[in-house]
Amino acid sequence: MPRKSRAGSDRPTLADVAREAGVSAITVSRAIRSPGIVSQKARAKVEEAVRKLGYTPDPAASALASRSTSTIGLLVPSLTNNVFSDVLRGVYDGAQDTRFFIQIGNYRYSALEEEGLIRAFLSQRPAGMIVSSRDQTDAARALLEQASCPIVQIMETSDDAVDMCVGFDQLASVRAGAEHLRACGYRRLGFLSARMDPRARRRLEAFRDAASAAGLHDEARIVTTPLPSSVGLGRQLLEQLLDRAPDTDAVMCNNDDLAVGALMEARARNIDVPRELGICSYNDIEMARQMVPSLSAVATPRREIGSRAIAMLLAEIESPGSVSERRVDLGFAMMARGSTSPR
Repeated sequence: MPRKSRAGSDRPTLADVAREAGVSAITVSRAIRSPGIVSQKARAKVEEAVRKLGYTPDPAASALASRSTSTIGLLVPSLTNNVFSDVLRGVYDGAQDTRFFIQIGNYRYSALEEEGLIRAFLSQRPAGMIVSSRDQTDAARALLEQASCPIVQIMETSDDAVDMCVGFDQLASVRAGAEHLRACGYRRLGFLSARMDPRARRRLEAFRDAASAAGLHDEARIVTTPLPSSVGLGRQLLEQLLDRAPDTDAVMCNNDDLAVGALMEARARNIDVPRELGICSYNDIEMARQMVPSLSAVATPRREIGSRAIAMLLAEIESPGSVSERRVDLGFAMMARGSTSPR
């Protein structure tokens, strides 16, 4: 029987695995951390011993030995938002079959919670971190700048990224949506937005700028709320907009949930979409594409952002300084569908 690793504990140690497998402790360590440098025969013995004993590596000890763990930290503002679900799929696909595993932190759109998570994650010596914002507190940004591991900021391109960034031009994407509505012939443009985090505020300002440049801006047609987005909220916001400005002939929504809700409210009011009211969505998740009529939308590359971010991070972990393109713009696409049409 393997010896106890410490008083009162039955947790097997690396030495226990080595004895069970009949190899040295250093061979066990290499088989777990870098299996490619260990012979297939020795690796099979170690794997069998690990299964038999139920051995799990001690991440704290590994961090002390190597100055980092096999953990990659991923900070997102929401685990229920489909946008970030797509990002997570991209990250996990890219990390599959590597020696790294993903640890997720959800800061719930709170900059202070994000700061606390950054502090906690960095104290665990991660191999790298992916953060889904460029709007950190000063203290959080300082922590990232001083981190001993590579950092990728995602969702937006930025000239002042802490280390690396991958995303798209948020302002240009909103302008493309507003221009699509103008090009269709809509002239009384509204805008619906919820939660109003920094990214949502930037989108709103981009819409204001685009509408103003076309001579179509009317502040009465902008309806926002600090509440979290939902389909039901989209219905309420369109109701408020039409009560305030009933002649509105098109609306751009800050995300798909609001756009789906706006479409449902329009149909409940027997408003013809797209003839009487054009609707342009943002992000282009599956639900938006399956509505009747299908929603025109600014399509954003969420899964590709996750895939590219993890690829950049893994490359930089394995060979520091090897990533030459440290600011990656994946672009966006304006998808014209049934909820808008030329007038």
